[in-house]
Amino acid sequence: MTRAKALRGLVLTMGYACTAIGIAHVLLGNASIPGAESAGPTIDSLGRFFGAIFAGYGLAWLWAARQPAVPAAAVRGLTAVFLLGALGRLLSLAAEGWPHAFQVALAVLELALSPLLFWLADAEEAQAKAHRAPPAPDGNA
Repeated sequence: MTRAKALRGLVLTMGYACTAIGIAHVLLGNASIPGAESAGPTIDSLGRFFGAIFAGYGLAWLWAARQPAVPAAAVRGLTAVFLLGALGRLLSLAAEGWPHAFQVALAVLELALSPLLFWLADAEEAQAKAHRAPPAPDGNA
């Protein structure tokens, strides 16, 4: 598999997964968060709000995937947000202790995928640039 195909596959996966997760949080509230079913109405409201934001984040990934060449700047920006979320989980772990095991697994996934996405970010743009033929010399000097 080429870097470009890996990038497009990951960008599409991020888009569909984030959109679906965001919609689930909007529709299910606290029930969508393992271990938070009884967190109360304030956390339910906050979770549903952030679910909508996360669905929009997923749509941004899908927008990037639908471009002729996945834009490296978009991938880097969206990945930076993803990594910031993972760092927030680590800060929470340090401040509040260990969360539900599912949240720990998500943090590991986020920390592992971020460097991969940064590395792949320019794969399609680089491939498109490599396929552009340089101007042919006309022989008339």
